[in-house]
Amino acid sequence: MAQARAHSKYVKISPRKARLVADLIRGRKAHEASNILAFSNKKAGALLAKTLKSAVASAELEHGARPERLRVDEVRIDEGPTAKRSKSKCRGSSTPILKRSSHFTIVVSTEEDS
Repeated sequence: MAQARAHSKYVKISPRKARLVADLIRGRKAHEASNILAFSNKKAGALLAKTLKSAVASAELEHGARPERLRVDEVRIDEGPTAKRSKSKCRGSSTPILKRSSHFTIVVSTEEDS
């Protein structure tokens, strides 16, 4: 079983929002996952599609795997660094604004013959 992985680091989206879309493609065939991400209305759909395309290309290049035989083994959305900002509020006070980022990891592998 050949495995290929792709990473996208410092992606400007909250991990919580990205995990909603990641749950849709976990365990599916690569071309099916690509279609799901293409028609997703969320920002994370386009960002994950780019990483999935990279993982499929790596599998083709490194292992000679055919794209129609690839399956999404693992999708991990890890928390990246958080940029801290503040917003002015009334009476001279302020409130923190947390701009979160994510690290994406997608692992694809060839399907086992039964």
